Amino acid sequence: MHARLDRAIRRRRFPDRLQDPPTLMRPIFAASRLAACAALILAAAPALAGGAYEFVPAPQIDLNRVYRVDKSTGEVTSCQYGLRDDSVGVTLCFAAGDGAGPQTPSDYGLIASRHTREAGVFRVNYRTGEMSICYLQVRDEAVVCTPQTNPPPAGTANGAGAAAVAPAPGRAGPSATPPQGGRP
Repeated sequence: MHARLDRAIRRRRFPDRLQDPPTLMRPIFAASRLAACAALILAAAPALAGGAYEFVPAPQIDLNRVYRVDKSTGEVTSCQYGLRDDSVGVTLCFAAGDGAGPQTPSDYGLIASRHTREAGVFRVNYRTGEMSICYLQVRDEAVVCTPQTNPPPAGTANGAGAAAVAPAPGRAGPSATPPQGGRP
């Protein structure tokens, strides 16, 4: 009985449709809600991504230097505070030099060691596990990095990895230290 009465009331209000006004407006409200949600997600995307750069101070305790890495390209630069007699100071920035320029696109970061006399930082590739050491080469006034590398495979004879393939200049072999645990 109530269902017939409801239909009759609806026919009088909306003779060409059998729906209530809120039901007719639902697609418009749904579209505006969807647009609002999309706008909110797009606005929050940079904050969720964490930005394009990562900053890490040099671990050396008496050095006022900060390194910056582009998280997608791995390019490393650096800035530090410099004293000037006629003002409060100056920000000295150094561009990427040998090995510190853009690398293969990936996910890069910087890690400072806990060595208080170390002025450089490690550039790490979080996807491949490769690492390199980056530091300011004062002579060239540029940040330089060693080639990216991974540790050698387990069981290789040389624990120093690819860096010690050739002996250092003036050395007879990769290491002057005798093997540990055996006779010299």
